[in-house]
Amino acid sequence: MKKISILLLVALTFSCVSKKKYMALEQENGEIKSELQKTKVAKEDLEAKFDKIQSRVDAYNSKIASLKQENDAKLDVVEGVAFMSNNTKAKMQETLKNVNPEKLAQAKTLKDSMNLAVAYNLEKTISESNMNEDEDFAVNINETVVMISIADDMLFNTASYRLSSKADNVLQKLADVINSEPSLDVMVEGHTDSRTISSGHIADNWDLSVLRATSVVRKLQEKYNVAPEKLIAAGRSSYQPIAENDSRENQAKNRRTRIIILPNIDKFFALMSENDNTVAENSILD
Repeated sequence: MKKISILLLVALTFSCVSKKKYMALEQENGEIKSELQKTKVAKEDLEAKFDKIQSRVDAYNSKIASLKQENDAKLDVVEGVAFMSNNTKAKMQETLKNVNPEKLAQAKTLKDSMNLAVAYNLEKTISESNMNEDEDFAVNINETVVMISIADDMLFNTASYRLSSKADNVLQKLADVINSEPSLDVMVEGHTDSRTISSGHIADNWDLSVLRATSVVRKLQEKYNVAPEKLIAAGRSSYQPIAENDSRENQAKNRRTRIIILPNIDKFFALMSENDNTVAENSILD
């Protein structure tokens, strides 16, 4: 009996010790779970903060890129006559490498350099179009514009604004030049001599000069696929003669259509440049 009592006491003692350990382990387990939960919450909080920081970094990088782009595209006034970006200046420098050194040596200002570069590229474009000059057709490059003068008998019948069949050849060549460069805008000016004109369809020389210009731009658009937004029609009547209206020969000179090709400077050099990433060193533009 005494032996049984001792065994029971030992069993109860071991049972009590195991329960205490179990409770201690349970408490420890709860603390570990609590710490784990805190760690998880802290991790999520850090991830959220990191995402915010990353968003700010991305925003700053985007702003830096935008500012760099704005700086590259910053426009400078060229002696009050044109606007030019830094990228355009770089492309102009490349073009100036091909200009006659004697002409380049005469360029004293940024405007002079711009005119030389534009003239070079426009002359190249005109040359490649095979627009050969004759007494009825003249090409003059004046600074940043090209002026093409066409005698009226190459385009129209006498005192008429309807284009003749002879106009097709010259208008095709003109359209080739315009379509070769998306940066070009074109003004078509009608000019008359000083003789008074009046008919059922034409009120006066103002009317005739405008109608002739409109006929040309309409033909360029409809037959030769020149974009209409690039075209301008204007009439100058008889008020800008190139000769005195004192003879038939001089009157014939004054009856003309003038084509003025106007390049958008930035677009022009962007399209004409063969190497967009090269910036010339030791240039007069520096």
